[in-house]
Amino acid sequence: MKKFSTILLFISVLTIILSLFGQAWSSESSLEKIKKRGYLLWGSDAEGGAPYVFPDPKDPSKLIGFEVDLANAIAKELGIEARQSQNAWDSLIPALKRNDFDIAMNGIEITPQRETEVLFSKPYYIYTEQLVIRKNETLIKSISDLKGKKVGTLSGAVAQDILMKIEGVDLKVYSGQVEPYEDLAIGRLDAVLLDLPIAAYYAKPNPKLKFTGHPVGEGFYGIAIKKRDAELKNEIDEILIKLFKTGELKRIYEKWNLWNDTQEKLFEALKGSKAYVSLEESQKAPIYTFFPNLIKGAGITILISVSSMLLAVVVGLILALMKIYGRPPLSTAASAYIEIYRGTPLLIQLYILYYGLPNIGISLSPLAAAFIGLGMNYAAYEAELYRAGINAVPKGQMEAALSLGMTRGLAVKRVIMPQAAKIALPGVTNDFIALFKDSSLVSVIAMVELTKTYSILAATTLRFFELGLITAVLYFAMSYPLSLLARRLEKKLKGSRR
Repeated sequence: MKKFSTILLFISVLTIILSLFGQAWSSESSLEKIKKRGYLLWGSDAEGGAPYVFPDPKDPSKLIGFEVDLANAIAKELGIEARQSQNAWDSLIPALKRNDFDIAMNGIEITPQRETEVLFSKPYYIYTEQLVIRKNETLIKSISDLKGKKVGTLSGAVAQDILMKIEGVDLKVYSGQVEPYEDLAIGRLDAVLLDLPIAAYYAKPNPKLKFTGHPVGEGFYGIAIKKRDAELKNEIDEILIKLFKTGELKRIYEKWNLWNDTQEKLFEALKGSKAYVSLEESQKAPIYTFFPNLIKGAGITILISVSSMLLAVVVGLILALMKIYGRPPLSTAASAYIEIYRGTPLLIQLYILYYGLPNIGISLSPLAAAFIGLGMNYAAYEAELYRAGINAVPKGQMEAALSLGMTRGLAVKRVIMPQAAKIALPGVTNDFIALFKDSSLVSVIAMVELTKTYSILAATTLRFFELGLITAVLYFAMSYPLSLLARRLEKKLKGSRR
């Protein structure tokens, strides 16, 4: 039996080795594999992706957008079909390098940093950045007027780089295209700077918003292709030139109201090999240059976590006392609160607080929404910890206190709660550590804490590994002292019990 297992193991290992060598020796190119497969797999982010790629409002199972039409046109020239692969926008290039899809196309700006990681096709669209303000705004007329203003943009976009170079701008970074304009309309932002196609689709139809100043920061969208797929790049380049010459590219852009005089320059860019980008590759900055941003993000994480935990402790204690000692409807309300908050995702609660409440006239700042959202969510869990601690105290303690003439309230305060706190302490400290990590969720409401700072820097520099390690170390440095403090308190409380 042992001999048979050894032979089986040897055959399995040999099969894996031969398979790997077979792939390495295969002379079949990626382009040939794609054609043999029968479809081109292209990566993009359909979440809030209009007019690039987004679900058809009439049929949400179907994707539409000018890049959907372009992908279909490219695939048609290859004699195959196009299939979209969903992926978060700021991790499209890492996913492409992992072989999750054949190409990435989603308004990806051609930059020297990205060119060190992937190949880019010839440009298929010339974009500019458009500044948008509220209709009644009169002081902001161009990007030179943004000092001291709250300005929103997308994470990892060229617009973010432009704004970071303007001194005094209070930059708010978002992961979606819709949210910045919504916050601008209700007054949370003073302006939004994003690519013109995005502004034309989301801001121009909004009666509360208007364009201001001339478009700035002209650049190019390109199709990202893996470094080893030079043949696929050359084929796509030829197809793009053909689509421009035949007028198909113009027809697609006119369909989506994206054609303008700027696109006439596209032919010159398509003809040139790399005339549309700088030939000089950007030098990677020393890793320590990113420390101030990450430390600042860690500080915001500490602020949110500590303040939210204080709220959770206070509200949780009130809920526990209401549930145990209160009478209906107080006890019923406390139970309902606990079950609702524990039974719904924290992310949804944050969305409702930040994006939902403005619909009924309540507008919270990102910091207030983060503080209230995390605090109210964790209060439900703290309440159950306190309830368990209170119930663990023997009933005789309360009876003895009452027999000594104490009121019920005084007995709870002087006798029950001190003992319950000792029992609940390990769970509370554990929740505090968990809260530090859950604070990363507030990035969805434009809070730039540690995780969001990491994602912004990583998307811009593509240094996911080094920055990720530093971020992980910072989280550990923040949470480990809490673990040590919890152990010391537990030992101290054990000693006091003796």
